[in-house]
Amino acid sequence: QNQNEEDDKKLKHNEEVDVPSESTMVSSLKFIAAALFLMSALSTWLNSNASQHDAAIRTHRRLAEIEPVGDSVPSYMNELMDDLTARNKLMDETPPAEVKYWFEFSGPLQKYFYRYSRSRGKADYFEGRDDSGVISSRFVEETAGGKDYSDFFSNKGEDYSEASMRNRLLENCIAMGSPIRPDMSKDSIWYDWYATSAGTVADRCRILVTLNTVGAGRGTVMLWETNPPQLNAQGPEPWMSEQETAATHLERNLREMDAMCETGQIALRLQVLVCEPIPGKWTDWIDSLLVNCGGKAAPNDGRHGLDNGVAVEDRPSPVQVVVVASAATADTCHDLKSGFMEKRMQDLVLAPPYLNKNGSKDPSIKTTHPDLVTSDDYDVYVAMKWSSLVTLRSVNSFLQASADLAAAAASPDNVKAVLEKSVDGSSVAISNAPSSPFLIPSFVRVSYVSEENSKVAKWRMHGDFFHPAAWEICKDSFDMAWIPDSLSGAGGVNGICYNHDGIEAARVLPEGEHCGQWWVYMAEEQMSTTPEVYANEATPSVVQGASNHIWMVTERQRREIVKQLICHNDKEESCGEMPQAVLPLGDLESFLINFTPNTALGKKHNKGRRPGYSREKEHAMDREKVRERKQLKDQEDIEKALFDYTIYPAALFHKDATVKAARVRDELLTKHRDHDKAGPQTVKSSYYDVTITKPRQATLGWCQAIARKGLCTLYADYFRTSTDHRCMEACGMKMNWTPIQKEK
Repeated sequence: QNQNEEDDKKLKHNEEVDVPSESTMVSSLKFIAAALFLMSALSTWLNSNASQHDAAIRTHRRLAEIEPVGDSVPSYMNELMDDLTARNKLMDETPPAEVKYWFEFSGPLQKYFYRYSRSRGKADYFEGRDDSGVISSRFVEETAGGKDYSDFFSNKGEDYSEASMRNRLLENCIAMGSPIRPDMSKDSIWYDWYATSAGTVADRCRILVTLNTVGAGRGTVMLWETNPPQLNAQGPEPWMSEQETAATHLERNLREMDAMCETGQIALRLQVLVCEPIPGKWTDWIDSLLVNCGGKAAPNDGRHGLDNGVAVEDRPSPVQVVVVASAATADTCHDLKSGFMEKRMQDLVLAPPYLNKNGSKDPSIKTTHPDLVTSDDYDVYVAMKWSSLVTLRSVNSFLQASADLAAAAASPDNVKAVLEKSVDGSSVAISNAPSSPFLIPSFVRVSYVSEENSKVAKWRMHGDFFHPAAWEICKDSFDMAWIPDSLSGAGGVNGICYNHDGIEAARVLPEGEHCGQWWVYMAEEQMSTTPEVYANEATPSVVQGASNHIWMVTERQRREIVKQLICHNDKEESCGEMPQAVLPLGDLESFLINFTPNTALGKKHNKGRRPGYSREKEHAMDREKVRERKQLKDQEDIEKALFDYTIYPAALFHKDATVKAARVRDELLTKHRDHDKAGPQTVKSSYYDVTITKPRQATLGWCQAIARKGLCTLYADYFRTSTDHRCMEACGMKMNWTPIQKEK
């Protein structure tokens, strides 16, 4: 984004902007190229169907009715304020010599069960803390994304202002979803499923989850050939290892989906994709776990899915099992390298019109068979593999990030931006320019260390923290971009960085600050290990740099993708770039999805198919230098671990992304760089650019914990419109980071 003259005047002292030197421009070439690629993103989907959405949004909060939080502190912030008080007290009352580095981490101890004793009838476990902020099936028992999310969506608030804050998910969903709203008459299925005891029924966010079940099994046996877990069984559930059966992972996902419907804001339907027909007992079992979504609870006598003698297949159900292969293609479907199921999943979700050769080019018209639930109207589509964990938190964060990007595209400043003047080395202006690429929030999978044997578990017991890591990306897989005005307020897609509709901007910043947020954008495709890496090559992800094993799109994003697919199918010359995957820095952990079997780490990537492939030659040169210097002589195992395997911890991902963003601003803002001095010279990250000998200040650790737990987005009304700016940097909303105090 080019710096306007008025903005330049606001920058003071160390934040003054000067014309970058030649060396600075060279170091910024990578970001400039990326900015050119992402320029004018989001295409035309914000304007398309805008008039149709007006009627749907009209029933919700108008922008004029939304007041900034200001100096007030909502009730949902009380627990966080108490936490900050406790952190300060701990630091103040502890003698300096006894202060430990881990004082900034807090939370209850968590148990990990690693071995089951049939003779004693219980499992061995050890305790620790997962401070990553990632929601995992292993350590987080609460559904919805943890206690904070569960409490927030279950408590509607006493006054209108707080109740409206808790409806942000629904408002974003309707604004980004289908303009056609559901039939809520008394004769409708909607009324039967979602009407209250008082006979009232309201609109909801309609979500379709398409579930890829290829590879799900119990040991070497296909899952559907076993019995589903017992429901309503007496006593505790038998402990089961993470690798023994996929049923435990499927059950957790179903409980997460049911928790979404329980909020009263989401109407979810599940489409289970299988290669061959499955026994009805499994369909009954799945339906019985989605009671809040319209399913029927299993009776105590074990006749799953029966409702007064009516079987699940003979009544409306939120579950539909779809056999996507024929007898001739069943073997290909079961082949994890073929990409067959990934392609079927994309076709069902996107439903481009050319698939049934009807000649239509209207992306709003779906071409799937009318008997399939995918033919209905939805607001959000979730396509995922059974091993990926979906939560209310991930859906809420995806919708907020999508609304933020839409708000940036509607910004008057970005609309006026000129390509040749918009690149400053780090910021990217996005607009609704025709035939431009657009940005879609995407996800990265993470896994924990597999501790399925006592030796590894015993070794692990010497640590204090559990931590997940990615294996499909590395430090070289992404870059950073500041997107101006990419903050949306309450009431749907409402930019809070600029005046519109005669209303002043809701976000009030200190002088010299800029409105927007930092984004991670994927510069490479995510590279998995075998066999999934071959499936991804056969069926590339819908969004560049996104995961093929969990992705989401809103209805409006789906239509724009379909427009592009139609253009390519017609072999037109100018179809624009593919959608680009991005992740908000301030809510990064919400987009890190737990691979529930937790067996991914420690597997070797195929040569030429590993993260960082765009710098493969540099990696080879680094390895050769290590050999020449004999730095790892007689330590081949360590050399292989460093160069042949990828384990990228979630905390390191967050740190690298933050430091990358801070460094590019430092490069731009430093007038006269001292090349003999290492590190930042003008601005820095207040949290990461420190020497770790003692813990950071309590407020810094407090803000970092807020960001890791996804509370910058969950409590967006407070962190975006209040006068409390302490966590701006941790929430990714501070463009120029923290000025470095110059020594006199």
